[in-house]
Amino acid sequence: MSESIAALETQLAFLEDTVANLDAALVAQQRALLELQEQVRLLHQQLTEQGARIDEAGSNVDPPPPHY
Repeated sequence: MSESIAALETQLAFLEDTVANLDAALVAQQRALLELQEQVRLLHQQLTEQGARIDEAGSNVDPPPPHY
């Protein structure tokens, strides 16, 4: 009986260690995901601003001559 309890305690210790490792990996992935989301947000903002500047610059250009 005590052998089976010791075996169960050993399995429980390994499971607790596995859960702790998975939790740490999940935390690291969540941090990486948040950083990537912020980078995508900043890139989107920059592209939007750049597109607006291009549109402004394009509106100041003279139209092409009629033969085009």
